[in-house]
Amino acid sequence: MADADLETLPGVGPATADKLTDAGFDSFQSLAVASPSELSNTADVGESTAADIVSAARDAADVGGFETGSTVLERRNKIGKLSWHIDEVDDLLGGGIETQSITEVYGEFGSGKSQVTHQMAINVQLPKEVGGLHGSAMFIDSEDTFRPERIDDMVRGLPEEAIQAAMDDREIEGSPDDEAAVEELVESILEKIHVAKAFNSNHQMLLAEKAKELASEKEDSEYPIRLLCVDSLTAHFRAEYVGRGQLADRQQKLNKHLHDIDKVGNLYNAAVIVTNQVASNPDSFFGDPTQPIGGNILGHKSTFRIYLRKSKGTKRIVRLVDAPNLADGEAVMRVEDEGLVAE
Repeated sequence: MADADLETLPGVGPATADKLTDAGFDSFQSLAVASPSELSNTADVGESTAADIVSAARDAADVGGFETGSTVLERRNKIGKLSWHIDEVDDLLGGGIETQSITEVYGEFGSGKSQVTHQMAINVQLPKEVGGLHGSAMFIDSEDTFRPERIDDMVRGLPEEAIQAAMDDREIEGSPDDEAAVEELVESILEKIHVAKAFNSNHQMLLAEKAKELASEKEDSEYPIRLLCVDSLTAHFRAEYVGRGQLADRQQKLNKHLHDIDKVGNLYNAAVIVTNQVASNPDSFFGDPTQPIGGNILGHKSTFRIYLRKSKGTKRIVRLVDAPNLADGEAVMRVEDEGLVAE
């Protein structure tokens, strides 16, 4: 929506419309899903005015009311599925990683969490007929994990039909055996991964807001944003808020951060992947003592929870811990030089 459209809302003149747009509220829908207090703080308008703006935006965007189950089903048919290119894992996840949802991937160090984010940043750019979403990726890097060289390795490790489809889609002349053509494809894929390094938790939260702005800018482009990765979601929060005395503050900020990144997924039909650190529960006498951090707030907000567990050598166990419409289960994959591959 343009600024002029926002000016049709009560209490929104040219100056207020500029403030709203600068704060990232550039459409009726983005205003409709905001809270009055959030709008008041970020756009510098009064609480009462903000409440009127949000209410009018909800009416204009036609959100917030009841709808039938068949209408919900029709809307869910627009949800995309991002393939892992590993049949066993895709079957476990009902076809792949869903857009408009938060998928949490947790596990101990070296279990392959960052490998998943790198692989999905490539796969999302592939044409839909080979399991991609024909979109770009955003990568919020809080642990200095993003490596362009790894992207190079993984692109070369894609199935030949996927490499050829990606070349055809980008009008790159050549074949998977043509080194010059593959190098051109790697460069093209790297160009469509937007990376930002988060230096602390406040900066990470700011980057989530910037991600929404970038998704809005790219919405009508040839490769709209279809994936947001946060690796890792919890590292800065865990380091900066130490001890039970700061737990409430940490969880409150983490909750807001999760809602901000969830908006990107819902507003722009993007998949959201967050990686999470773990802790060992010393009171656990039976079973796996490894537990994800982030508490109930992260557990409730994540639509899908995936636990990556080390096995022998390069083998990794992918366990679906929680999903609203899928049974719990496990699949096996390997993390190799060429990327994530089937067992």
